[in-house]
Amino acid sequence: MGIFERMVTLIKSNINDLIDKAEDPEKMLNQLILDMQEQYTEAKKQVAQAMADEKKLERQYEEQLKLQEEWAKKAELAVQQQNDELALKAIKRKNEHAKLAEEYKVHLDKQKEITDKLKNSLVELNNKIEEAKRKRELLLARAQRAKAQETVNKTYADLNDTSAFESFERMEAKIEAMEDKALASESLAMEVTGDSLESEFEKLESSMQDDAALKELEALKAKLSNN
Repeated sequence: MGIFERMVTLIKSNINDLIDKAEDPEKMLNQLILDMQEQYTEAKKQVAQAMADEKKLERQYEEQLKLQEEWAKKAELAVQQQNDELALKAIKRKNEHAKLAEEYKVHLDKQKEITDKLKNSLVELNNKIEEAKRKRELLLARAQRAKAQETVNKTYADLNDTSAFESFERMEAKIEAMEDKALASESLAMEVTGDSLESEFEKLESSMQDDAALKELEALKAKLSNN
């Protein structure tokens, strides 16, 4: 796993952990960006090391080229001095450095390719962090709106909660029932314990009123029959 893959894995792990525990969106987003920046700093060190390794390989490659050239000149000098044995040794040494130069060139080309990819990835990562910073403000504004809407919804629900009024109405009905019961009890008590003599006179008065009405009726009939 490369350094950027490890870094992304760690960032994702931190993000998931923070999201699970998130209570304050602003605090969470600030912490996420801080973690990204810390990982970016670590990745930047790794890229710098890769660049240093490339420079080292380049120096080693150039050193082998230089030694190759030096031994080639020594071989020429030996030939000029008609010392074939020494010239042959110089040629062999020149070829050794040429072979080493070729090997260093292969490693150098691969290291350059790796370094370029890492540098491009680092730039891309930095752009994403800057984008995350810009999005942070938008996300915070959205979080604030969501919180405000939640408060409005709760207030609206409280205003439309009729449970207290319904309870009040039930209590009113209960009190009215208690009053009706009390009146019924009072009426029953009057019937049971009331003055019987008073009742008899009331009946007598009612009977006398009936007799008077009957007499008036008979008189009206007689008058009409005479006519």
